[in-house]
Amino acid sequence: MDWTSRSTGKKYAIPFGERTFIMGIINTSPDSFSGDGLNSDDEALRQAARFIREGADILDVGGQSTRPGAQAIDAGEEIRRTASLIKELSSKFDVPVSIDTYKSEVARAALENGAAMINDISAFQFDKKMPEIASDYGVPVILMHIKGIPENMQDGVIVYDDVMDSIKEYLRKAIKGALEAGISEDMIIVDPGIGFGKTVEHNLIILQRLAELKELGRPVLAGVSRKSFIGKTLNLPENDRLEGTAAAVAAAIMNGADMIRVHDVGAMKRVAAMTDAIVKAGGE
Repeated sequence: MDWTSRSTGKKYAIPFGERTFIMGIINTSPDSFSGDGLNSDDEALRQAARFIREGADILDVGGQSTRPGAQAIDAGEEIRRTASLIKELSSKFDVPVSIDTYKSEVARAALENGAAMINDISAFQFDKKMPEIASDYGVPVILMHIKGIPENMQDGVIVYDDVMDSIKEYLRKAIKGALEAGISEDMIIVDPGIGFGKTVEHNLIILQRLAELKELGRPVLAGVSRKSFIGKTLNLPENDRLEGTAAAVAAAIMNGADMIRVHDVGAMKRVAAMTDAIVKAGGE
C-alpha cells in the first residue's frame, strides 16, 4: 500500500505481508473506556514520540469515545480535540497519522491538517459523505463492522445467526460501496469490529475464525487491546489486561491479522515480532 498525502506531500508505504504492522492509539476523549484519554496536545505529542520509539507504524488519533454507551459529541468539539494535534503530529513525525472518526466534517478537517488515513468504525454507514472525502483525498480507509451504534451496541440480547458470516457480508457491501465511490481497492483495510455489538463468545469466535476475512482480499486490522471480552474472561479491570491483550494479539496474527491497534505499543510490538517469527518459521 503506497500513497501520498494531498495536504503535506509526504509519501507513505505499508508493505502488507512482510510483517504485522502496529497502530498506536492516541485518545483525546476524556471518557475513553481504557482510561487513557490525554488532556493536552503536549501530552499526546509525548505519547506519540514514545510510541514511535517503541515501534508504532501508524498513529490513530480519536476525539470521540466509541466505548459501549458513549454519547456522541458534535463535530466541532471533535475537530477541536483532533485537528491541531494531527497537524503537529504530521509535521513532527514521518509515520502516517490516522483519524478515528465516523463524521465527514471531522475527517475533512483532519485530512486538511495532515492526516493520511481514515479509520471509520461504521464502514461509511453513519455518514454517507465519508466515501467521497476518502476518494477525493486518495487515502487508505479502514472499514469496520459494527452492530448498532456505540450508545446501544451492547444493550439487550445480541444475536447473530453466524457472527463471521454476518461480518463478511457487511464488509463485502462496505467494500463494494467504497469502490463505487472511487476509492481504490488497494486503499481498503477491513476490521471485524471486535467488541462492537458482540458478546464475549462472539469475540472469541471472531479471533478463532479471523482467517475467513481473507476471503475479502483485503488486509485485516484487529483491535483487541484491553477490551471488555478480555476483562470478562480473566475477571480483570482495564488497566490489568496486558497479558490477555498479548494472547489475543498473538491469536489474531496467527489467524491472519496484518495490523493490530493497541494501547501498549512496546509490549505488543514484541508480541507481534515473536508471533510473526512463528508464523513464518520454515517458510521460504
